[in-house]
Amino acid sequence: MIKCMNKLQSILDSTRHIDFLAPLALRLYLVPIFWMAGTQKLGAFDSTVDWFGNADYGLGLPLPYLMAGLATWAELIGAICLLLGLAVRWVSIPLMVTMGVAAVTVHLQNGWLAIAEGSGIFASERTTEAIDRLNVAKDILREHGNYAWLTENGSVVILNNGIEFSVTYFIMLLALFFIGAGNYLSIDFWLAKRLKR
Repeated sequence: MIKCMNKLQSILDSTRHIDFLAPLALRLYLVPIFWMAGTQKLGAFDSTVDWFGNADYGLGLPLPYLMAGLATWAELIGAICLLLGLAVRWVSIPLMVTMGVAAVTVHLQNGWLAIAEGSGIFASERTTEAIDRLNVAKDILREHGNYAWLTENGSVVILNNGIEFSVTYFIMLLALFFIGAGNYLSIDFWLAKRLKR
C-alpha cells in the first residue's frame, strides 16, 4: 500500500513542469468576465454612476463617480493584465475588492444562489417562490409560444442574483494572488526571469 502511494506521489510530482496550466486557466476564465463587466459599465457610464449613487434604486454608495470609475477601470485593466499575465498578483487586489463590494452591496440580500433553485441546502423562500413563478412562465410559453425553439439552446431560468458568482470569482482571484500568473505563458514569469539575471 505504501509503495503504491509513493508511486502515485511520484506521478503527481512529475506533473510540476505543467503546473502553469492552473493559473493560466484561472486567468483565461476571468478575462471575459471582467472585460464584459468593465465595457458595459464604460459604455453606459452615466447610468453606472447613477446606479452606484442612487439609494432608491441603486447601491447608494458615496462618491459614485469615483466608485464607478474605480470599478470600471479595475475590471478593464484587470482583464488586460490577466490576459497578458502582467502584474497578476497586484491586479488581483482591486479585482477582489470589486468582487467583495459587489457581493455585499448587490448580491448578499439574495442569498447564495445565482440561479434560482427550488430545493437543496442553498434554496430559500425567495428561490422556492421564484421556481413557482418560473413554472407558470414555462406553462405560458408552452401554451402561447414555440417552447422547443425558445429552449433549444438552454433552459429558461430565473436569475436569483445571489453571491455565488462574485464569491467564486473572489476565490479564483485569491488563488491567483497567492500563486501568481504561472510560468511560461505570462509576462510576469519572463520579467522575473530577466530580473533574476
